[in-house]
Amino acid sequence: MYGALWRVLPGAVWLKLLILLILLVAVLAACVTWVFPWAQEYVFPQDVTVTQ
Repeated sequence: MYGALWRVLPGAVWLKLLILLILLVAVLAACVTWVFPWAQEYVFPQDVTVTQ
């Protein structure tokens, strides 16, 4: 999969790395903005209390 992605991207090696970095930042931003808040509604953390 990564090899196919690398072959599809245009340009020299430095340009491919820059495009991949931008894509990675975009995917992470989308996850933090939309995916994680949506998933939080369905994941219920356990109520844990720490006693001394």
